[in-house]
Amino acid sequence: MASNLDAYRLAIEPFYRSTGNEVSLYEHAYSHRLPLILKGPTGCGKTRFVEYMAWKLNRPLVTLACNEDMTASDLIGRYLLDAQGTAWHDGPLTLAVRHGGICYLDEVVEARQDTTVVIHPLTDARRILSLDKKGELIHAHPDFQLVVSYNPGYQSRSKDMKPSTRQRFAALEFDYPDAALEAEIVAHEAGISSDIAARLVGIAHRSRALKHHGLDEGISTRMLIYAGVLIGSGVNPRESCDMTMTRALTDDPDMAKALRGFVEAYFE
Repeated sequence: MASNLDAYRLAIEPFYRSTGNEVSLYEHAYSHRLPLILKGPTGCGKTRFVEYMAWKLNRPLVTLACNEDMTASDLIGRYLLDAQGTAWHDGPLTLAVRHGGICYLDEVVEARQDTTVVIHPLTDARRILSLDKKGELIHAHPDFQLVVSYNPGYQSRSKDMKPSTRQRFAALEFDYPDAALEAEIVAHEAGISSDIAARLVGIAHRSRALKHHGLDEGISTRMLIYAGVLIGSGVNPRESCDMTMTRALTDDPDMAKALRGFVEAYFE
């Protein structure tokens, strides 16, 4: 029943600006229901891209943020007690497989390896999901697609994606947009002027040069939007940047001083 996934449909077009031919490539991948990996730094727009494509293709989007405590049951479902006794409840992955949605596993390598193994039969010609506890084998709905994301530059070797998993997917690579496009995105999402947005982007670009030189990650587009929201509501720009970027990125006094110097250069 389509109604099983009605709650997962996006009614409003998400704001997204393409940086290349990723929209067309995704459409081709979806037409063949190829499983996809979206690779790129934190806060660069991977999740927004999936939301936009789900809206554009008019498909339900079932999203699950992965973490190290996530079990296979969190993905596929479990038996739970209700008023009638014990009943099976589909997990988010099973809902998408059964009823034909796009299932998006955000930061998939954060999940335990024994958990991610359950997706393997869905990423080859079989396209099946085995519910061992229920004794059911589900053949994926024709509209089902699996999409996962991860940040290859931030994961430790112990959490990197195994070749046996990686090779089951096609991949799209993302990065932060160029300065002009990023400023447009920040201005739109935060509701601030183009000038303020361009200054925030300038700070971000300088911080990203410090990646692997004291910072694990530079300032993301998401952080810029947070800073812009506070500035737009009347918070002093320096305080906004300190709260949403400097303090969020580092506890190192010297690195924090460097980041505050970048802010002062753009907001004297």
